[in-house]
Amino acid sequence: MIKEITVTELKNKFDNNEDFMLLDVRNIQEVLYSKIAKSIHIPMNEIQERINELDSNKEIIIQCKSGKRSARVCEYLMTQNFNNVKNLSGGIIAWAEEVDNSIQVY
Repeated sequence: MIKEITVTELKNKFDNNEDFMLLDVRNIQEVLYSKIAKSIHIPMNEIQERINELDSNKEIIIQCKSGKRSARVCEYLMTQNFNNVKNLSGGIIAWAEEVDNSIQVY
């Protein structure tokens, strides 16, 4: 089962300087349009070949536009022995609506 995290919980992690990775799995055009600061960008279709860039010992929060693609990436990483992955519920849309309204939603 995929663990979820809300945008409010994510903001608290940033505010508390917690040690985690925010992984943005959207495509490059989406990231150029808007992104959450401090996120690491690896497009969903490159995760398999770039998995060595991820630390399986670190909490990884995965983010896309709405939470659907990131949920699929969570499922994949869990099959690769990543045990501390969470899906950002609502993705960047929820982040823009609830946390940072300076972010453009597309």
